[in-house]
Amino acid sequence: MPRGYADFARQVVIWLAFYFGYLAVRSVVDRDPTKAVLNGIRVIDFEQRTMHHLFEQTAQRVADSSHLLLTLAAWTYWNSEFTVIGLALLFIYLRRHERFARFRNTILLANVIGLVGYVVMPTAPPWMFPGRGFVDGVNHASGIGALANPYAAMPSLHAADALIVGVCLFVACRRWYFKALWALWPAWVWFCVMATANHYLFDVLAGIAVALFAMYAVSRVERRRAAARAGAIANLL
Repeated sequence: MPRGYADFARQVVIWLAFYFGYLAVRSVVDRDPTKAVLNGIRVIDFEQRTMHHLFEQTAQRVADSSHLLLTLAAWTYWNSEFTVIGLALLFIYLRRHERFARFRNTILLANVIGLVGYVVMPTAPPWMFPGRGFVDGVNHASGIGALANPYAAMPSLHAADALIVGVCLFVACRRWYFKALWALWPAWVWFCVMATANHYLFDVLAGIAVALFAMYAVSRVERRRAAARAGAIANLL
């Protein structure tokens, strides 16, 4: 452990606190499913008016063309959040600890923004609208699907977190093939969340914007802190 087991336990507590915050937000959003459904219809209508095409359905047709591809897309959707993020955090904490604080803070900031978005604009995902041509690419009726927030489409935290993880691990990894893997990871996740009818293109774009803002904000704060420390040391000398 880079900083001992007490620090590791503190990091675990931080993520448990966020998880219970997520559950609290879900309890608020679930009280008004009608608003979430109406927002989902508005997103669909907005995409049809502005682009005259639903890219989500194109992604679905591509995934449906291969059972293997659809299985990989579903696996990616379920695991890109908790499994991949958890393993990425653990890797950075143990092997690239000097990058951990920035990575953790960026993920947390993006997810807090996402939780605010879920309260302000709860949105039903595409799979809730089979009449519009969407097909549920994963089973939301049982298992982990029953525990997920069904109205957390806007913004897509899958999209936001995939971009943050991809950028961080691209920088942290040293071998070219791992860098290539993590460079492609965000685009693959973006495809999967649309191919499984869990997010709209508009959700993905909103998630990317959230990730970019979180990376910028955390980086800016760290630069200011570094400048302040450098100034303090200079004054002591």
